[in-house]
Amino acid sequence: MPLVKPKKNLGQHFLQNEDIARQIAESISTGPKNVLEIGPGMGVLTKYLINHQYPNFKVVEIDHESVEYLEQHYPKLQGNILSQDFLRLDLDSLYTESLTIIGNFPYNISSQILFKVLDYKELVNELVGMFQKEVAERVAAAPGKKQYGILSVLLQAFYDIEYLFTVDEQQFFPPPQVKSAVIRLIRNPEKELHCSESLFKQVVKTAFNQRRKTLRNSLNQFNFSANYKQNPIFAKRPEQLSVQEFEEICVNIIL
Repeated sequence: MPLVKPKKNLGQHFLQNEDIARQIAESISTGPKNVLEIGPGMGVLTKYLINHQYPNFKVVEIDHESVEYLEQHYPKLQGNILSQDFLRLDLDSLYTESLTIIGNFPYNISSQILFKVLDYKELVNELVGMFQKEVAERVAAAPGKKQYGILSVLLQAFYDIEYLFTVDEQQFFPPPQVKSAVIRLIRNPEKELHCSESLFKQVVKTAFNQRRKTLRNSLNQFNFSANYKQNPIFAKRPEQLSVQEFEEICVNIIL
């Protein structure tokens, strides 16, 4: 069977470098675990994951041509190839214990993948993935950095995030227009926030949607006590706040 042709509408850029594929596979924390690979394509990463003999290893691939290729070249995957769209997948129906997600993720849905991981944060214990470098930097950015934003805060509330390494455009076919990077997310001990999660998201999004304004101006739609309004935190801009400070603001909103 011929090699799979990359499809632009699926955001496919196939990793060519075997050493990088091995590095990504070895970035998963040690020990037996459930592992789900998103978008395996022709299996450059898959072959190293199979060798680890994870007890419940599955791949999810939306491209039918890639599914046929995997079925022919990786017989060990028999029964464990999900020919589906990951964004529509009900992970709770597949796994009951903590899950590690890994992949060279399609750039056109990378943010959606991260938001889905957040939706399943009680299940997804770890994520190791290749992203567009700009997205990886946003996710891992610390307060005070220009890349720090909505995605940074929402993910860092529940995950410890590590930027692992950068990957050049020439390592893919076809080469993307931008550099890529691999990051690792590990679930932190935070079971739940001290305020409602929906309110937390609303505050974070409202603040960053007007990121040039101080919080005194951007959050004026929310009701605070006269005393709390004097807090120096309101003189800051959103990129200066830690996750804990956003949480503190939410706790002090009068509903």
